Amino acid sequence: MDADHHLARIASAIGDPARARMLCCLLDGHARTSTELSVVAQVSPSTASAHLARLRDDGLLRQLAQGKHRYYSLAGGNVAAALEALLVVAGPATTFKATAPHRLRTARTCYDHMAGSVAVALHDRFAHQGWLEAEGENAYRLSPEGEARFTEAGFDVAALRRQRRRFACACLDWSERRPHLGGALGAALLGMALQKGWAEQDLDSRALQVSATGWRRLLAAFSLEADPAPP
Repeated sequence: MDADHHLARIASAIGDPARARMLCCLLDGHARTSTELSVVAQVSPSTASAHLARLRDDGLLRQLAQGKHRYYSLAGGNVAAALEALLVVAGPATTFKATAPHRLRTARTCYDHMAGSVAVALHDRFAHQGWLEAEGENAYRLSPEGEARFTEAGFDVAALRRQRRRFACACLDWSERRPHLGGALGAALLGMALQKGWAEQDLDSRALQVSATGWRRLLAAFSLEADPAPP
């Protein structure tokens, strides 16, 4: 397809009001389900599915499977940049607010690893330090510095690699809609946080309690600068 024809097709995909609302909602970097996007777009779930298929086929959206759910996010930074440029003329984008209970949004278990804003913040800090390197789809390996830091923090990295499961992976957080750390490394992180008292498990739910002291000690274990309180 010639560039001018491709441009016209992309402009047509963005030009539908329902699809434009979906795209603008995803500008914050958080993934959404088709049900959530149907609410944002003010269309039925079946109509939303057709719109999402169009946006995905035109290369504007990426679809991610997480358990039984399907999440959608912008296909890349170039898509976000194009939308933001258009919004300079069009005005502000539609916003999204999560409805998960606050204590679950802050910290909870996700299978055998930690989830919530605390876990997402940890993932982002590890990634920012360059300790997590992409290895296949949604999988990570530790960089040499990352391996040294986790080892210094008390993790038996070699033993974790020998487990019959993925060593480390990006697990999409259902409340934050950004990745937290899963796999054997994520499970070991949760285990250590509970053992050291950095986090406490609720008796009657998946919620985790992470105090300001626990958060600071967790970060200090990796020689990371500590914020005054958990995210």
